[in-house]
Amino acid sequence: MTTPKKQIKLGAFLMQTGHHIAAWRHPDAQEDAGINFRHYVQLAQKAEAAKFDAVFLADGVAVRSENIEALARTARSEHFEPLTLLSALAAVTDRIGLIATASTSYHEPYNLARKFASLDQISGGRAGWNLVTSATKAEALNFNRADQYAHADRYRRAAEFHDVVTGLWDSWEDDAFVRDKASGSYFDADKLHPLNHRGTHFQVRGPLNVARSPQGRPVVVQAGASEDGRELAARTAEVIFVAHQTFAEAQGFYADIKARVQQYGRHPDDVKIMPGIFPIVGRTQEEADAKFEQLQSLIDPVVGLSLLAGISGGVDLSGYPVDGPLPELPPTEGPQSRQRLLIDLARRDGLTIRQLYLKIAGARGHQQVVGTPKTIADQLQQWFEEGGADGFNIMGPWFPGGLDDFIELVLPELRRRGLFRTEYEGRTLREHLGLARPQHPAARARAQALAA
Repeated sequence: MTTPKKQIKLGAFLMQTGHHIAAWRHPDAQEDAGINFRHYVQLAQKAEAAKFDAVFLADGVAVRSENIEALARTARSEHFEPLTLLSALAAVTDRIGLIATASTSYHEPYNLARKFASLDQISGGRAGWNLVTSATKAEALNFNRADQYAHADRYRRAAEFHDVVTGLWDSWEDDAFVRDKASGSYFDADKLHPLNHRGTHFQVRGPLNVARSPQGRPVVVQAGASEDGRELAARTAEVIFVAHQTFAEAQGFYADIKARVQQYGRHPDDVKIMPGIFPIVGRTQEEADAKFEQLQSLIDPVVGLSLLAGISGGVDLSGYPVDGPLPELPPTEGPQSRQRLLIDLARRDGLTIRQLYLKIAGARGHQQVVGTPKTIADQLQQWFEEGGADGFNIMGPWFPGGLDDFIELVLPELRRRGLFRTEYEGRTLREHLGLARPQHPAARARAQALAA
């Protein structure tokens, strides 16, 4: 029997009008995308028809920019709460995974566990939780705090938060609800497992009032690349979204994570690493370059500087010459891995402040590829086959056209090479990603006792 060829996993990363900071100004962009439900329906249905593994929604619980002048020139100030949106999208899709970001900093574990368990039931086993820690002061100010949690404190809280949520998802065994009208037994009391958690940050009795989901638990996704983030991901994550600028960086991160997961008794295939890719596709290189330059020409310098401030941990660069070098940046309690990526990029390529914001205006530190279907497929294939990625989170430059281009031009090339599916192999997100369905701890313990 021949072993099936491994194939690339693909997420469609949906962001309002598109990932380029000036996407909303593109003549073909849906300018009211942030509050246009039909827009998201169309994107999700296109991604499902193309057999993507999942759609992914990022989130923050604040209007993040302190620079109102810059904010007023972007389409980043209005968007749906992601779990509400994905619950609605679950009703108009059938197979594609539904992944949403929810922060451990400004949720309680019980509420979050309940929401994702409900989404998993509504969707028939297609939910995924992108576990993040909130890193901006703007978010803290909406939750009775004067500033964000310190970086190390955020991750300690996140680790305990994860354990509480996954414990709550195991409140009920798979067959706990017998619903036997004749006997009058609705559930088997022996298969109910209250959590009774008492920890540093949380006290949660449980049980969860939602049955165990069709895929056992929602898929856990993580996005941190700092040392704390890597360690949390190695212990908890099943999918990792990450930003890399070079193939060497991707290989190094991939090897590091695959080694770390084994220290927690996990198999390297238990976690799928999916870097973000910002593709601008043309039938010729000239066409791709023209599409890119059209977007770049729409960037307002005020917006560019504000974008750098957001990624650098809030450092205001407006007082520095825009055509001068990036100054030394103070350490941040914000997104440390992104600040490091920004500094490394500027130093490695000798970029001025203006050149730096132009460089990241589309991909925000993720890999940016401008080319033909063949050249883009070549890069994805190299990263996939040579130890840089298990798949990719596709960041459409503008919507809907950027996603349309990838589906219509790049996917046929990947399929021609046998690198991407033509049909779904299963129905749940775990089945799409090739992740095992977790056995309930109590059922596993009983099986081990019988085998002893």
